[in-house]
Amino acid sequence: MEKNAARMRLQQLREKIDEYNYHYFVLDEPLISDADFDALIRELAEIERAFPDLISPDSPTQRVGGQPLAAFAPVMHSHPMLSLENALNIGDLHNFVSRAVKLVPEAQLEFVVELKVDGLAVSLQYEAGLFVRGATRGDGEVGEDITHNLRTVKSIPLRLRKPVTLEARGEVYLPRASFLALNEERKLLNLPLFANPRNAAAGSLRQLDPQVAASRNLEAVIYGLGHSPDLQPHSHYAALNLLKDLGLRISSRIVVLRDLAEVVSYCESWRLKRASLPYEIDGLVVKINDLSLQKRLGNTAKSPRWAIAYKFPAEEAETRVFGITVQVGRIGTLTPIAELEPVLLAGTVVKRASLHNEDILREKDVRCGDYVIVRKAGEIIPEVVAVVKAKRTGAEKPFIMPKYCPVCGTEAGRLPGETALRCFNPFCPAQVAERIIHFASRSAMDIKHLGPALVEQLLDAGLITDIADIYTLSGKKAQLLALKGKKEKSVENLLSAIEKSKEQPLWRLLYGLGIRFVGERTAKLLAAHFGSMDKLINASPAELEAVEEVGVKISASISQFFALASSKELVDRLCSAGLKLSEEKEDGAEKLLAGKNFVLTGTLSAYSREEAAALIEAAGGRVSSSVSKNTHYLVAGEKPGSKLEKAEKLGISVLDEQALQVLLSHEK
Repeated sequence: MEKNAARMRLQQLREKIDEYNYHYFVLDEPLISDADFDALIRELAEIERAFPDLISPDSPTQRVGGQPLAAFAPVMHSHPMLSLENALNIGDLHNFVSRAVKLVPEAQLEFVVELKVDGLAVSLQYEAGLFVRGATRGDGEVGEDITHNLRTVKSIPLRLRKPVTLEARGEVYLPRASFLALNEERKLLNLPLFANPRNAAAGSLRQLDPQVAASRNLEAVIYGLGHSPDLQPHSHYAALNLLKDLGLRISSRIVVLRDLAEVVSYCESWRLKRASLPYEIDGLVVKINDLSLQKRLGNTAKSPRWAIAYKFPAEEAETRVFGITVQVGRIGTLTPIAELEPVLLAGTVVKRASLHNEDILREKDVRCGDYVIVRKAGEIIPEVVAVVKAKRTGAEKPFIMPKYCPVCGTEAGRLPGETALRCFNPFCPAQVAERIIHFASRSAMDIKHLGPALVEQLLDAGLITDIADIYTLSGKKAQLLALKGKKEKSVENLLSAIEKSKEQPLWRLLYGLGIRFVGERTAKLLAAHFGSMDKLINASPAELEAVEEVGVKISASISQFFALASSKELVDRLCSAGLKLSEEKEDGAEKLLAGKNFVLTGTLSAYSREEAAALIEAAGGRVSSSVSKNTHYLVAGEKPGSKLEKAEKLGISVLDEQALQVLLSHEK
C-alpha cells in the first residue's frame, strides 16, 4: 500500500471506529458486532505498524502506550471542583430548596436529578476537539494528572465529534461485574481484595502504569460542563445534551422536574431499586437547571448552593465479634475471619466477615469480644468497617495469627512480596477440601448438591481424597446412604449431577483444576486455543504465552502444575472417568440461533442465568447484558425491570421462559 493510500484508509478507519464507539458507548445502540469492530481495529493497527509516522495521538490504537510514569504531575483546575453538600433525609432536601427560594424569590425553579455514580471524580480537557489532559479532583483546587490512565477508558473519546475546546467533568467507575471479576482474579493471584468498586476504580486510576488501568474495564459518565469558550448553553440539561452530541457519555437516567414532591419521589424510588443497576450509586444529585440562576446562587467555601447530593442511608449494622478463626484456602492462604453474632444487612443475615490478612487485622485492631460496625462492601462482601471502641470493657482479647497451619500443623510462612501467611503443605486437608469445593462449584464443573458441607462429610468418611474420587462415588451408593441426612433421593440427585458434569466443556475442567492464576476467562482462552488437554499439557512456555492475555506468570504456573506427576495422574484418572478433555468441533451446519442476540432479565425458574446463557450460546446465539436495537430477543423472568420497558419501546420480541424452552427444543 502506498503512503497516500494508507493515509486515506487510516482516516476512513478512524472515522468509522469513532462513529461506532459513539453509537456503542453514548447512544447504547451498537451498529456492528464485536468481531467486526475488532477486525477494523486490527486493520488500523497493521497499517500504523507499516507507516508509524502516520500514527496520531487520537488514534484508537493509542489508548494504551508509553512508559509508566515516575510520579503524578499536579494540575490546577481552571474552576474549583467543589464537593457537594449532603442531604441525609427528606428534610435536608426541603431546606436546600428553601434556601434557594430565599436567594432568588422571583425565579421559577426547575431541577435536574441524576444518579450519583460511586466512582472517582475527574476533569477532562479537550482542545480543538482533542483530549489533552485529565485530572483527579484532588483538593478541589489542584488535582493529579492521570491522562495516561484516562486514555485507556474506552467510553472517554480521544476526539470529540466537533473541534471544540471544553472541560467536562464526570465520574470514572467500575461496573459490578468487572469488580467481581477483578477481585476473583486478585484472589487467584493472592493479592488483597478491593473493598468496593469505588476503591477499585480509584486505585486503578492512580496506577503509574497505564497497562493496569487498561486491564480493568473502567467506565465513565459525564455529569457536567466545567468551562468552554465555544459552548454557551442556558441550562444544565442543555449542556449535558450538547456534551452527548459531541460524543461524551452521559447518564441515560436524567430527569427534569419542577416540583419538590416529584424530586423526593424520584429519589426514594431509586433507593428501592438501585440494586438493579449494573454499577454502584450512593445517592442522587439534585441541581437547579438554569445556569444563570446557578451563577446568582454561587458557592459557599466548599459547596455550590445550586446542587445537593441526596445520600442513601448507609447499609451498615452493629454486631459483636464472638471469635476470630483462620480459614485455609485451596492454595494455602491463611485468612482471619470474624465470627459474628448474626445481623441482618442489605437483606441477608451476616454471620462471618473476612479480615483479609494479618496487616488489616492489626490496622483495625479487631479483638474477640469487640462490638464492630459491619457492612457489605459493594453490597456483596461482608467486611468489618471499624471497632466500636467506646463499648470496650477490657475483657476483649487481641488475636494473634498462628505460626502453624490450624488444620495440618505445618509451619506457615510468606512468599516474597506477599502479605498473606500460607500453608505450604499440598496435602493439607483444608486445601484438599477447598480444591474439591472449587472443582464442584457452579463456575467450574457445576456439580449440584456437592457443596462444602457434603465435601467435608465425604472426606471425613474416607469416601474421597481428591477431585478424581468424585467420579468413583457411583460405586459407593451404600456408603453414601449411610451418611447423616442422606436419603435415596438426595443420593440419586448427587450421582446424577456428577454424571452430568462429565459433559462439561474443556474450559470448565481447566478452571476447576484450580491452577494458580487461571481464572474463568483464561481457561476459556486456553481451551479455545489448544483444543485439547493433551496439547495444553505439552505446550512450551512460548506456545502458552502466544495465547491472548497469557503472560510469563500464568505460563509458568501452568507449566509448573502439569510438570507434577500428581497432576498428570489426576488428568489421566479424569480421562478414564469419561470427562471431556478436548473441544468438540462443529460439523459445519449452521445452528438455528446463529446470529441472534439475546438479553436475559428477571428471575428464571427452570434455569439460572448462567445455565440459560450457556444453552443459548450452545445453540449458536449470543447473550448480551444490555438491550439495544440489535437485540433480537429479550428473555424475561419474574421482576424483569427496566430492560423490559426498553425492549418494548424498541419493538423487540419478548420471550417468557416457556417460549425460550420451545425455541431451544426446535434447535435440538
